[in-house]
Amino acid sequence: MKKVILSVALLSVSLVFAQKKEINNALKAIDGGNNAEALAQIEAADNALNGKIYLLKPSEQEDYYYAKGIALLKSGKTAEGASVLSKIGEMKKVYEGRDNDKNRVYFIGKEQADKEGSGLNLKETAYTPSHLGDISTAVNPILQKAGQEAQTAYNDKNYEVAAQKFLQVTNLLKAVGQPDQTYEYYAAISYTLGKNNEKAVEVYQDLINSGYTGVKTTYSALNKKSNERENFSDKNTFELLKKSSDYADFKEETSKSVENELYQSAASLLIDSEKPAEAVEIIEKGLVKFPSDSRLQDLRILAYSRSGDDEKLAKSVQDAIDKNPNDKANWSNLGVLKSKNLETATEAEKAFKKALEIDPNFKPALQGIVFNLYLNPDRDSEMVDQINQARQDGNNDKANELLTERKGKFELALPYLEKLHQVDPSDFDVARTLASIYHSLGMFDKEDQMKDTLRKLTSEIDS
Repeated sequence: MKKVILSVALLSVSLVFAQKKEINNALKAIDGGNNAEALAQIEAADNALNGKIYLLKPSEQEDYYYAKGIALLKSGKTAEGASVLSKIGEMKKVYEGRDNDKNRVYFIGKEQADKEGSGLNLKETAYTPSHLGDISTAVNPILQKAGQEAQTAYNDKNYEVAAQKFLQVTNLLKAVGQPDQTYEYYAAISYTLGKNNEKAVEVYQDLINSGYTGVKTTYSALNKKSNERENFSDKNTFELLKKSSDYADFKEETSKSVENELYQSAASLLIDSEKPAEAVEIIEKGLVKFPSDSRLQDLRILAYSRSGDDEKLAKSVQDAIDKNPNDKANWSNLGVLKSKNLETATEAEKAFKKALEIDPNFKPALQGIVFNLYLNPDRDSEMVDQINQARQDGNNDKANELLTERKGKFELALPYLEKLHQVDPSDFDVARTLASIYHSLGMFDKEDQMKDTLRKLTSEIDS
Protein backbone atom coordinates (compact mmCIF):
# COMPACT_ATOMS: atom_id res chain seq x y z
CA MET A 1 0.00 0.00 0.00
CA LYS A 2 1.32 3.40 -0.93
CA LYS A 3 1.87 5.97 1.79
CA VAL A 4 -0.29 9.09 1.51
CA ILE A 5 1.68 12.26 2.30
CA LEU A 6 -0.29 15.46 2.84
CA SER A 7 1.22 18.62 1.42
CA VAL A 8 2.17 21.43 3.81
CA ALA A 9 -0.73 23.49 2.48
CA LEU A 10 -3.26 20.71 3.14
CA LEU A 11 -1.85 20.17 6.62
CA SER A 12 -2.37 23.88 7.31
CA VAL A 13 -5.97 23.70 6.10
CA SER A 14 -6.63 20.74 8.39
CA LEU A 15 -4.97 22.56 11.27
CA VAL A 16 -7.07 25.69 10.81
CA PHE A 17 -10.27 23.65 10.50
CA ALA A 18 -9.53 21.93 13.82
CA GLN A 19 -8.82 25.24 15.56
CA LYS A 20 -12.01 26.79 14.21
CA LYS A 21 -13.94 24.00 15.96
CA GLU A 22 -12.12 24.63 19.24
CA ILE A 23 -12.69 28.40 18.97
CA ASN A 24 -16.42 27.82 18.38
CA ASN A 25 -16.47 25.57 21.44
CA ALA A 26 -14.78 28.36 23.41
CA LEU A 27 -17.45 30.84 22.28
CA LYS A 28 -20.20 28.45 23.40
CA ALA A 29 -18.47 28.05 26.76
CA ILE A 30 -18.34 31.85 27.16
CA ASP A 31 -22.07 32.11 26.39
CA GLY A 32 -22.69 29.41 28.99
CA GLY A 33 -20.56 31.19 31.59
CA ASN A 34 -18.00 28.38 31.68
CA ASN A 35 -14.74 30.35 31.65
CA ALA A 36 -12.57 27.36 32.56
CA GLU A 37 -13.83 25.38 29.57
CA ALA A 38 -13.38 28.39 27.29
CA LEU A 39 -9.75 28.77 28.37
CA ALA A 40 -9.17 25.02 27.93
CA GLN A 41 -10.50 25.16 24.36
CA ILE A 42 -8.39 28.25 23.59
CA GLU A 43 -5.32 26.58 25.08
CA ALA A 44 -5.86 23.59 22.76
CA ALA A 45 -6.11 25.98 19.81
CA ASP A 46 -2.96 27.81 20.94
CA ASN A 47 -0.96 24.60 21.21
CA ALA A 48 -1.92 23.52 17.70
CA LEU A 49 -1.51 26.92 16.04
CA ASN A 50 1.87 27.45 17.70
CA GLY A 51 1.62 31.24 17.43
CA LYS A 52 0.40 31.21 13.81
CA ILE A 53 -2.87 33.01 14.56
CA TYR A 54 -2.52 34.73 11.18
CA LEU A 55 -3.62 31.50 9.47
CA LEU A 56 -7.14 32.12 10.79
CA LYS A 57 -9.55 34.33 8.84
CA PRO A 58 -10.18 37.78 10.40
CA SER A 59 -13.60 36.73 11.75
CA GLU A 60 -12.05 33.61 13.29
CA GLN A 61 -9.21 35.66 14.80
CA GLU A 62 -11.77 38.01 16.30
CA ASP A 63 -13.69 35.07 17.79
CA TYR A 64 -10.42 33.72 19.16
CA TYR A 65 -9.40 37.01 20.80
CA TYR A 66 -12.94 37.61 22.08
CA ALA A 67 -13.33 34.19 23.68
CA LYS A 68 -9.85 34.25 25.20
CA GLY A 69 -10.04 37.86 26.39
CA ILE A 70 -13.49 37.59 27.97
CA ALA A 71 -12.57 34.29 29.67
CA LEU A 72 -9.44 35.86 31.13
CA LEU A 73 -11.33 38.96 32.30
CA LYS A 74 -14.02 36.90 34.01
CA SER A 75 -11.33 34.73 35.59
CA GLY A 76 -9.91 37.82 37.29
CA LYS A 77 -6.93 38.16 34.94
CA THR A 78 -7.78 41.73 33.99
CA ALA A 79 -4.42 42.88 32.60
CA GLU A 80 -3.98 39.79 30.43
CA GLY A 81 -7.60 39.83 29.26
CA ALA A 82 -7.45 43.53 28.39
CA SER A 83 -4.28 42.98 26.38
CA VAL A 84 -5.89 40.16 24.38
CA LEU A 85 -9.14 42.06 23.74
CA SER A 86 -7.18 45.13 22.61
CA LYS A 87 -6.19 43.13 19.51
CA ILE A 88 -9.79 43.38 18.30
CA GLY A 89 -9.54 47.16 18.45
CA GLU A 90 -6.61 46.93 16.00
CA MET A 91 -8.57 44.91 13.43
CA LYS A 92 -9.82 47.81 11.33
CA LYS A 93 -7.00 47.10 8.89
CA VAL A 94 -6.13 43.57 7.84
CA TYR A 95 -3.25 42.68 5.52
CA GLU A 96 -3.89 39.48 3.60
CA GLY A 97 -2.02 37.38 1.08
CA ARG A 98 -0.21 34.04 0.83
CA ASP A 99 2.91 32.88 2.59
CA ASN A 100 5.78 30.97 0.96
CA ASP A 101 3.86 27.70 1.40
CA LYS A 102 0.84 29.17 -0.44
CA ASN A 103 -1.24 29.35 2.76
CA ARG A 104 -3.64 32.27 3.08
CA VAL A 105 -2.47 34.60 5.83
CA TYR A 106 -4.21 37.51 7.58
CA PHE A 107 -2.11 39.97 9.59
CA ILE A 108 -3.78 42.42 11.93
CA GLY A 109 -2.39 45.95 11.64
CA LYS A 110 0.64 47.23 9.77
CA GLU A 111 3.08 46.52 12.59
CA GLN A 112 2.34 42.79 12.55
CA ALA A 113 2.28 42.75 8.75
CA ASP A 114 5.72 44.39 8.56
CA LYS A 115 7.14 42.13 11.26
CA GLU A 116 5.74 38.72 10.33
CA GLY A 117 4.71 39.22 6.71
CA SER A 118 7.87 40.90 5.45
CA GLY A 119 8.55 40.07 1.81
CA LEU A 120 5.02 38.81 1.14
CA ASN A 121 2.75 40.52 -1.38
CA LEU A 122 0.07 41.62 1.09
CA LYS A 123 -3.09 43.52 0.31
CA GLU A 124 -4.63 45.95 2.79
CA THR A 125 -8.35 45.40 3.43
CA ALA A 126 -10.86 46.93 5.83
CA TYR A 127 -12.52 44.86 8.53
CA THR A 128 -15.37 45.72 10.89
CA PRO A 129 -15.27 43.79 14.19
CA SER A 130 -18.61 42.26 15.23
CA HIS A 131 -17.97 41.76 18.95
CA LEU A 132 -17.45 45.41 19.99
CA GLY A 133 -20.95 45.72 21.47
CA ASP A 134 -20.54 42.53 23.51
CA ILE A 135 -17.09 43.63 24.63
CA SER A 136 -18.40 47.04 25.77
CA THR A 137 -21.05 45.37 27.93
CA ALA A 138 -18.47 43.11 29.56
CA VAL A 139 -15.66 45.64 29.76
CA ASN A 140 -17.27 48.92 30.87
CA PRO A 141 -17.61 48.03 34.58
CA ILE A 142 -14.03 46.70 34.61
CA LEU A 143 -12.83 49.78 32.72
CA GLN A 144 -14.36 52.16 35.27
CA LYS A 145 -12.89 50.18 38.15
CA ALA A 146 -9.41 50.05 36.57
CA GLY A 147 -9.51 53.83 35.96
CA GLN A 148 -10.43 54.52 39.58
CA GLU A 149 -7.74 52.14 40.85
CA ALA A 150 -5.14 53.76 38.60
CA GLN A 151 -5.97 57.25 39.88
CA THR A 152 -6.02 56.11 43.51
CA ALA A 153 -2.67 54.34 43.20
CA TYR A 154 -1.15 57.41 41.53
CA ASN A 155 -2.46 59.74 44.24
CA ASP A 156 -1.05 57.36 46.88
CA LYS A 157 2.32 57.43 45.07
CA ASN A 158 2.07 53.71 44.41
CA TYR A 159 3.45 54.33 40.96
CA GLU A 160 4.15 50.75 39.87
CA VAL A 161 0.52 49.75 40.44
CA ALA A 162 -0.69 53.00 38.87
CA ALA A 163 1.33 52.32 35.72
CA GLN A 164 -0.04 48.79 35.39
CA LYS A 165 -3.61 50.01 35.87
CA PHE A 166 -3.17 52.84 33.34
CA LEU A 167 -1.98 50.25 30.81
CA GLN A 168 -5.05 48.14 31.58
CA VAL A 169 -7.25 51.16 30.87
CA THR A 170 -5.36 51.71 27.59
CA ASN A 171 -5.97 48.15 26.46
CA LEU A 172 -9.59 48.09 27.62
CA LEU A 173 -10.34 51.28 25.69
CA LYS A 174 -8.72 49.77 22.63
CA ALA A 175 -10.83 46.64 23.13
CA VAL A 176 -14.10 48.60 23.01
CA GLY A 177 -12.99 50.48 19.91
CA GLN A 178 -12.21 53.79 21.66
CA PRO A 179 -8.41 53.90 21.66
CA ASP A 180 -6.86 56.66 23.76
CA GLN A 181 -3.13 56.55 24.41
CA THR A 182 -3.33 59.30 27.01
CA TYR A 183 -3.48 56.59 29.67
CA GLU A 184 -0.43 54.88 28.21
CA TYR A 185 1.33 58.24 28.54
CA TYR A 186 0.23 58.35 32.19
CA ALA A 187 1.69 54.85 32.60
CA ALA A 188 5.06 56.03 31.28
CA ILE A 189 5.05 58.93 33.74
CA SER A 190 4.10 56.59 36.59
CA TYR A 191 6.88 54.12 35.78
CA THR A 192 9.33 57.05 35.67
CA LEU A 193 8.22 58.34 39.07
CA GLY A 194 8.46 54.77 40.42
CA LYS A 195 12.10 54.54 39.20
CA ASN A 196 11.25 51.63 36.89
CA ASN A 197 13.36 53.05 34.06
CA GLU A 198 13.26 49.93 31.90
CA LYS A 199 9.46 49.77 31.76
CA ALA A 200 9.17 53.54 31.39
CA VAL A 201 11.49 53.53 28.36
CA GLU A 202 9.56 50.62 26.86
CA VAL A 203 6.29 52.56 27.10
CA TYR A 204 7.81 55.82 25.86
CA GLN A 205 9.26 54.01 22.84
CA ASP A 206 5.88 52.46 22.06
CA LEU A 207 4.30 55.92 22.21
CA ILE A 208 6.99 57.31 19.91
CA ASN A 209 6.63 54.47 17.40
CA SER A 210 2.85 54.83 17.37
CA GLY A 211 3.07 58.55 16.51
CA TYR A 212 1.36 59.68 19.72
CA THR A 213 1.48 63.46 20.19
CA GLY A 214 -0.94 64.07 23.05
CA VAL A 215 -2.74 66.71 20.99
CA LYS A 216 -6.43 66.58 21.81
CA THR A 217 -9.25 68.99 21.10
CA THR A 218 -11.96 69.29 23.74
CA TYR A 219 -15.34 70.96 23.39
CA SER A 220 -17.38 72.40 26.23
CA ALA A 221 -20.26 74.77 26.89
CA LEU A 222 -22.19 76.14 29.84
CA ASN A 223 -25.60 74.58 30.40
CA LYS A 224 -27.79 77.55 31.33
CA LYS A 225 -30.37 75.41 33.13
CA SER A 226 -27.95 73.54 35.43
CA ASN A 227 -25.31 76.30 35.39
CA GLU A 228 -22.69 73.58 34.89
CA ARG A 229 -20.08 73.22 32.16
CA GLU A 230 -20.54 70.17 29.96
CA ASN A 231 -17.95 68.44 27.77
CA PHE A 232 -18.70 67.03 24.32
CA SER A 233 -16.82 64.28 22.51
CA ASP A 234 -17.22 65.48 18.93
CA LYS A 235 -17.25 68.75 17.05
CA ASN A 236 -20.52 68.08 15.20
CA THR A 237 -22.49 67.94 18.46
CA PHE A 238 -20.65 71.01 19.65
CA GLU A 239 -21.55 72.98 16.50
CA LEU A 240 -25.19 71.93 16.70
CA LEU A 241 -25.44 73.09 20.32
CA LYS A 242 -24.27 76.56 19.29
CA LYS A 243 -27.73 76.98 17.71
CA SER A 244 -29.43 76.12 20.99
CA SER A 245 -30.50 78.83 23.43
CA ASP A 246 -29.88 76.39 26.34
CA TYR A 247 -26.09 76.70 26.08
CA ALA A 248 -23.58 79.54 26.24
CA ASP A 249 -19.85 80.23 26.67
CA PHE A 250 -18.69 77.73 24.05
CA LYS A 251 -15.03 76.73 24.31
CA GLU A 252 -12.86 74.75 21.91
CA GLU A 253 -9.45 74.00 23.43
CA THR A 254 -6.52 72.11 21.90
CA SER A 255 -3.82 70.71 24.16
CA LYS A 256 -0.17 71.17 23.23
CA SER A 257 1.94 68.37 21.77
CA VAL A 258 4.09 66.29 24.11
CA GLU A 259 5.85 64.46 21.30
CA ASN A 260 9.26 66.06 21.86
CA GLU A 261 8.88 65.33 25.59
CA LEU A 262 8.58 61.61 24.77
CA TYR A 263 11.99 61.63 23.10
CA GLN A 264 13.49 63.70 25.92
CA SER A 265 12.15 61.45 28.67
CA ALA A 266 13.16 58.17 27.00
CA ALA A 267 16.67 59.45 26.24
CA SER A 268 17.18 60.85 29.74
CA LEU A 269 16.13 57.55 31.33
CA LEU A 270 18.48 55.58 29.08
CA ILE A 271 21.38 57.86 29.99
CA ASP A 272 20.55 57.43 33.69
CA SER A 273 20.54 53.67 33.09
CA GLU A 274 24.05 53.85 31.58
CA LYS A 275 22.81 53.07 28.07
CA PRO A 276 24.20 56.06 26.12
CA ALA A 277 24.27 54.28 22.74
CA GLU A 278 20.54 53.50 22.93
CA ALA A 279 19.89 57.05 24.11
CA VAL A 280 21.72 58.45 21.08
CA GLU A 281 19.47 56.45 18.72
CA ILE A 282 16.35 58.01 20.22
CA ILE A 283 17.90 61.48 20.41
CA GLU A 284 18.99 61.46 16.77
CA LYS A 285 15.53 60.27 15.75
CA GLY A 286 13.98 63.05 17.83
CA LEU A 287 16.25 65.73 16.39
CA VAL A 288 15.09 64.82 12.88
CA LYS A 289 11.58 65.91 13.93
CA PHE A 290 12.65 68.66 16.35
CA PRO A 291 16.00 70.02 15.09
CA SER A 292 15.84 73.10 17.32
CA ASP A 293 15.01 71.28 20.56
CA SER A 294 17.70 72.51 22.96
CA ARG A 295 16.92 69.82 25.55
CA LEU A 296 17.52 67.04 23.00
CA GLN A 297 20.74 68.76 21.92
CA ASP A 298 21.92 68.86 25.54
CA LEU A 299 21.01 65.20 26.02
CA ARG A 300 22.94 64.26 22.88
CA ILE A 301 26.02 65.98 24.27
CA LEU A 302 25.57 64.18 27.59
CA ALA A 303 25.04 60.81 25.87
CA TYR A 304 28.19 61.14 23.75
CA SER A 305 30.07 62.30 26.85
CA ARG A 306 28.99 59.13 28.69
CA SER A 307 29.87 56.96 25.68
CA GLY A 308 33.42 58.36 25.47
CA ASP A 309 33.09 59.25 21.78
CA ASP A 310 34.88 62.62 21.86
CA GLU A 311 34.70 63.11 18.09
CA LYS A 312 30.92 62.85 17.94
CA LEU A 313 30.67 64.75 21.20
CA ALA A 314 32.62 67.67 19.75
CA LYS A 315 30.42 67.66 16.64
CA SER A 316 27.27 67.66 18.80
CA VAL A 317 28.58 70.58 20.84
CA GLN A 318 29.46 72.51 17.68
CA ASP A 319 26.00 71.79 16.21
CA ALA A 320 24.40 73.16 19.38
CA ILE A 321 26.56 76.30 19.18
CA ASP A 322 25.66 76.79 15.51
CA LYS A 323 21.98 76.75 16.49
CA ASN A 324 22.52 79.00 19.52
CA PRO A 325 25.75 81.07 19.35
CA ASN A 326 24.99 82.59 22.78
CA ASP A 327 25.06 79.27 24.60
CA LYS A 328 27.82 79.86 27.15
CA ALA A 329 27.66 76.29 28.49
CA ASN A 330 28.41 74.74 25.12
CA TRP A 331 31.18 77.21 24.35
CA SER A 332 32.72 76.08 27.64
CA ASN A 333 32.10 72.42 26.74
CA LEU A 334 33.84 72.96 23.41
CA GLY A 335 36.78 74.51 25.27
CA VAL A 336 37.07 71.45 27.50
CA LEU A 337 37.06 69.11 24.49
CA LYS A 338 39.58 71.16 22.51
CA SER A 339 41.87 71.52 25.53
CA LYS A 340 42.46 67.75 25.61
CA ASN A 341 44.82 68.07 22.65
CA LEU A 342 47.78 70.48 22.52
CA GLU A 343 47.22 70.90 18.78
CA THR A 344 43.79 72.47 19.43
CA ALA A 345 44.77 74.48 22.53
CA THR A 346 44.30 77.77 20.66
CA GLU A 347 40.74 76.75 19.69
CA ALA A 348 40.09 75.80 23.31
CA GLU A 349 41.26 79.22 24.49
CA LYS A 350 38.96 80.96 22.01
CA ALA A 351 36.01 78.82 23.08
CA PHE A 352 36.53 79.52 26.80
CA LYS A 353 36.92 83.23 26.15
CA LYS A 354 33.75 83.25 24.02
CA ALA A 355 31.83 81.75 26.95
CA LEU A 356 33.27 84.43 29.24
CA GLU A 357 32.31 87.17 26.79
CA ILE A 358 28.73 86.00 27.20
CA ASP A 359 29.03 85.71 31.00
CA PRO A 360 32.27 86.91 32.69
CA ASN A 361 31.24 85.14 35.92
CA PHE A 362 30.52 81.76 34.33
CA LYS A 363 32.32 79.41 36.70
CA PRO A 364 32.68 76.34 34.39
CA ALA A 365 34.44 78.46 31.74
CA LEU A 366 36.72 80.08 34.37
CA GLN A 367 37.60 76.66 35.74
CA GLY A 368 38.13 75.29 32.23
CA ILE A 369 40.49 77.98 31.02
CA VAL A 370 42.54 77.73 34.24
CA PHE A 371 42.69 74.03 35.05
CA ASN A 372 42.06 72.41 31.64
CA LEU A 373 44.23 74.79 29.66
CA TYR A 374 46.75 77.12 31.37
CA LEU A 375 47.38 75.06 34.53
CA ASN A 376 46.62 71.62 33.14
CA PRO A 377 48.08 69.43 35.93
CA ASP A 378 49.37 66.67 33.63
CA ARG A 379 51.13 69.12 31.31
CA ASP A 380 52.49 71.20 34.21
CA SER A 381 53.88 68.05 35.86
CA GLU A 382 55.49 67.07 32.56
CA MET A 383 57.05 70.54 32.24
CA VAL A 384 58.45 70.35 35.80
CA ASP A 385 60.05 66.99 34.93
CA GLN A 386 61.57 68.54 31.80
CA ILE A 387 62.98 71.45 33.83
CA ASN A 388 64.55 69.10 36.39
CA GLN A 389 65.96 66.89 33.62
CA ALA A 390 67.50 69.93 31.88
CA ARG A 391 69.16 70.98 35.13
CA GLN A 392 70.51 67.48 35.70
CA ASP A 393 71.90 67.53 32.18
CA GLY A 394 73.55 70.90 32.87
CA ASN A 395 71.44 72.53 30.16
CA ASN A 396 70.60 75.75 32.04
CA ASP A 397 69.45 77.59 28.92
CA LYS A 398 66.82 74.93 28.28
CA ALA A 399 65.78 74.94 31.93
CA ASN A 400 65.44 78.74 31.96
CA GLU A 401 63.49 78.67 28.71
CA LEU A 402 61.03 76.18 30.20
CA LEU A 403 60.81 78.20 33.44
CA THR A 404 59.92 81.31 31.43
CA GLU A 405 57.29 79.38 29.50
CA ARG A 406 55.80 78.01 32.74
CA LYS A 407 55.76 81.47 34.30
CA GLY A 408 53.96 82.75 31.20
CA LYS A 409 51.20 80.18 31.77
CA PHE A 410 50.89 81.34 35.39
CA GLU A 411 50.52 84.92 34.22
CA LEU A 412 47.84 83.93 31.71
CA ALA A 413 45.94 81.98 34.36
CA LEU A 414 46.17 84.63 37.11
CA PRO A 415 43.30 86.99 36.14
CA TYR A 416 40.94 84.05 35.64
CA LEU A 417 41.99 82.51 38.96
CA GLU A 418 41.34 85.83 40.70
CA LYS A 419 37.95 86.03 39.02
CA LEU A 420 37.19 82.47 40.15
CA HIS A 421 38.05 83.42 43.73
CA GLN A 422 35.81 86.48 43.43
CA VAL A 423 32.92 84.38 42.09
CA ASP A 424 33.31 81.73 44.81
CA PRO A 425 35.41 82.96 47.78
CA SER A 426 34.73 79.72 49.69
CA ASP A 427 36.49 77.47 47.14
CA PHE A 428 39.52 76.21 49.10
CA ASP A 429 41.33 74.67 46.10
CA VAL A 430 41.10 77.90 44.10
CA ALA A 431 42.46 79.94 47.05
CA ARG A 432 45.33 77.48 47.56
CA THR A 433 46.23 77.52 43.86
CA LEU A 434 46.07 81.29 43.83
CA ALA A 435 48.47 81.53 46.81
CA SER A 436 50.90 79.21 44.98
CA ILE A 437 50.73 81.29 41.79
CA TYR A 438 51.33 84.52 43.75
CA HIS A 439 54.44 82.91 45.27
CA SER A 440 55.76 81.71 41.89
CA LEU A 441 55.28 85.17 40.39
CA GLY A 442 56.94 86.91 43.35
CA MET A 443 53.73 88.61 44.46
CA PHE A 444 54.42 87.97 48.14
CA ASP A 445 52.05 90.56 49.61
CA LYS A 446 49.12 88.99 47.80
CA GLU A 447 50.42 85.55 48.76
CA ASP A 448 50.25 86.55 52.43
CA GLN A 449 46.71 87.85 52.01
CA MET A 450 45.67 84.61 50.38
CA LYS A 451 47.30 82.58 53.16
CA ASP A 452 45.14 84.51 55.63
CA THR A 453 42.13 83.59 53.56
CA LEU A 454 43.19 79.93 53.57
CA ARG A 455 43.51 79.96 57.37
CA LYS A 456 39.97 81.35 57.69
CA LEU A 457 38.61 78.75 55.26
CA THR A 458 40.40 75.98 57.17
CA SER A 459 38.95 77.12 60.49
CA GLU A 460 35.46 77.23 58.93
CA ILE A 461 35.89 73.68 57.60
CA ASP A 462 37.12 72.44 61.02
CA SER A 463 34.24 74.09 62.85
